[in-house]
Amino acid sequence: MLAIIAGVFFAADDQTVVVTIIPSMMTDLNVGVTELNKVSWTITGYLLGYVAVMPVMGRLSDIFGRRNIYVIGMVIFMLGSIGTAMTGSMYWLIDSETLRNSNFGNSLGLIVRTTSTIEWIVVTRIIQSIGAGALVPVSIAMVADIYPIGKRAMAFGLIGAAAEMGAVIGPVWGGLLTKLLDWQWVFWLNIPIAIVVLSGIYLSFPNTKKNKGKVDYIGAAMIAGALCLITLGFSYLGQSNTQVYFYLTLGVLCLIGYPFLAARISNPIIPLALFRNLEFVASNIVNILYGAALMIALVTIPLMANTILMKSPMEGALILSRLTIAIPIGAIIGGVLTKKLDRRIPSITALVMCGMALLLMKYWDQNIEDPLMSLHLIIAGLGFGLIIAPVTVTAVNSGRETMKGAAAGVITTSRFIGMTLGVSAIAAWGSGQFQDLLIGVEVPLQSVGETATQMSTRLDQFQTTLTGIGVSIFSDFYQVAGIICILAIFPCIFMKKESSSY
Repeated sequence: MLAIIAGVFFAADDQTVVVTIIPSMMTDLNVGVTELNKVSWTITGYLLGYVAVMPVMGRLSDIFGRRNIYVIGMVIFMLGSIGTAMTGSMYWLIDSETLRNSNFGNSLGLIVRTTSTIEWIVVTRIIQSIGAGALVPVSIAMVADIYPIGKRAMAFGLIGAAAEMGAVIGPVWGGLLTKLLDWQWVFWLNIPIAIVVLSGIYLSFPNTKKNKGKVDYIGAAMIAGALCLITLGFSYLGQSNTQVYFYLTLGVLCLIGYPFLAARISNPIIPLALFRNLEFVASNIVNILYGAALMIALVTIPLMANTILMKSPMEGALILSRLTIAIPIGAIIGGVLTKKLDRRIPSITALVMCGMALLLMKYWDQNIEDPLMSLHLIIAGLGFGLIIAPVTVTAVNSGRETMKGAAAGVITTSRFIGMTLGVSAIAAWGSGQFQDLLIGVEVPLQSVGETATQMSTRLDQFQTTLTGIGVSIFSDFYQVAGIICILAIFPCIFMKKESSSY
């Protein structure tokens, strides 16, 4: 179990570790601020690969065995890590004049140039994400193999806690290593850690019995393609270009077409039988709504701290940490409660806690202070953590034992779909609302005969207006996130203590 938890922590850590090392990457590769759109793909590309393979890898572990798919995923992750770590480090190949002038000189020069670009980092990060995306759903399925139905809740709570802690510690880990060593060491150190995790998996987890049947490669491509296209479409939401409609339309067509394909084959990559179970569908709807509300909170809190409360980025991160540190604590508590109570009790309690805390945060302004701020953040964090175990248990237990991997893959993916929806909504709706509120607001310019005091007064009024607009927008974000949590209570009604089988 310890090796499984370490693997989940590991995958989540690398998802966010790049946030704090981006400035160092840009400096080393001479990437200017005007190329930030390329740099952002070090995060977006990882998210795309991560989300796209989750449901597919979960199902493949049902067919080929958990340990086999886990090992393949970890090896792919290691290869991607080595590739990223090599960035800007291959100049030694052409340091020797003999090598430069040899028959291999042109090839060596191409290798050096290729591995010293931001595009190289993006590609190797996508390779990393494909491996990492396999670890979480396969780990959940492994736990379902180890523990009987009645004893899975606590284990799922620990996995949820590990994932959240990894995401929280990732930026800190990246910043610390960049300060002590070069940023490439963030990825070099992945290799020994991965070897230790793999050793633990081999020693403690026997390979599961494989299910017979051919692999639905076409269906896998359709699911992965649909998730990539929809994620891309939402990432461009709010921009007036045809890319948004192209990606979203093509992605939706792939999703609509998949059931027709799956109905015609005996072993689809995502069994349609899962979606005939009301509890499975309900838990995924809850997870999508939960992911959207969580992402809105994660983005809005530091933004408000930086702009309205006039805090530094580090102070904003510390304010957010009051929520993020509470999430793994809530996840463990949720595991304990789910084991003893009807799953609807911790689920609805969690959503009420999140919803009420976010609706109270709606009233935050530039005067918000502790202990009220910390109280709201901690309650929201505990709620976001509390719901992880009951939702995961419901989804995994609602299917046949031969479908645990597929169920784990879908429930993990649904959360990330919700998070993508949440961040896209903020980008699109927030930008438009800000423009609407700015109508009629003019930047004060000093007029002829105006005294310095009068000008200062007008500047203060202008700043107060901008602050009021910012508070209004952030208030709406918190309100929407709170309402989403409250709405998620309704599908929770269909989550029971014991899941029915097919």
